[in-house]
Amino acid sequence: MSQFVVDADWLHWHQSPSVPDFKVPEGAVDAHCHVFGPGDQFPFAPQRKYTPCDASKDQLWALRDYLGFSRNVIVQATCHGADNRALVDALNHSNGLARGVATVTESITDEALQSLHEAGVRGVRFNFVKRLVDALPFDALKVIADKIKPLGWHIVIYFEAQELPELYDFFTALPTTVVVDHMGRPDVSKPLDGPEFALFLKLLAENENFWSKVSCPERISKVGPTGSYEDVVPFARTVVERFPDRVLWGTDWPHPNMKSHMPDDGHLVDMIPKIAPTEALQKKLLIDNPMRLYWAD
Repeated sequence: MSQFVVDADWLHWHQSPSVPDFKVPEGAVDAHCHVFGPGDQFPFAPQRKYTPCDASKDQLWALRDYLGFSRNVIVQATCHGADNRALVDALNHSNGLARGVATVTESITDEALQSLHEAGVRGVRFNFVKRLVDALPFDALKVIADKIKPLGWHIVIYFEAQELPELYDFFTALPTTVVVDHMGRPDVSKPLDGPEFALFLKLLAENENFWSKVSCPERISKVGPTGSYEDVVPFARTVVERFPDRVLWGTDWPHPNMKSHMPDDGHLVDMIPKIAPTEALQKKLLIDNPMRLYWAD
């Protein structure tokens, strides 16, 4: 039993997802997912903003196989802070089928970074969503970016669309490949050709070191699962079609901090051909791009 009490309003990940109608191509990568604990083995961070249910590496592997994927990219969950032990444990038990994105502090040593690299970490993540962090990590990111650049790692950034104007210049000065989580959380109730999403497209168009994940319609959609998240499709498809060599997709399992509903992971997979309508685009999104970014060696 975990030593932690799950938040009272926590939504547990889907216990019986549907079998997707869409069959992902052999070698497909779920390039955005997490592991939580188990809390009795890998304690959650004292400064965490939420206490989740356990979501173990073995349960992640089971979902991977069930959905037809071959590999995972595991992103350090904020509930674990900069303690990457659960992530490293999953990587070490993945038989080379998983890579990781860690959370580190500016005090991390080169030796510790090398150890993470040997485990399979290939990037670091920073959260710029103001409602989820106590302070935006500008200074720390500058220091860490210089430390990870020799390793060939990339930076993952999480922000919301309305925050991009004030962050734009800082982001574009970063010296590494940069991956944006979930298209920068666009407001899909606003026009596809409006100024807010246009700025995000400008970010990608004018900075070839920037990539985007086209994941998490369940977080972005206004119509929700009853509307099959259709309002997200034009935004994601635009990004995939304009920047086919710099897009990634992932389940976001086990869907931390979802409040409105818990998505069916099989239904999320069935959105892939809607946003990447050709086999060529699907191959880039699910195989070529994540393999180039995470398994280049």
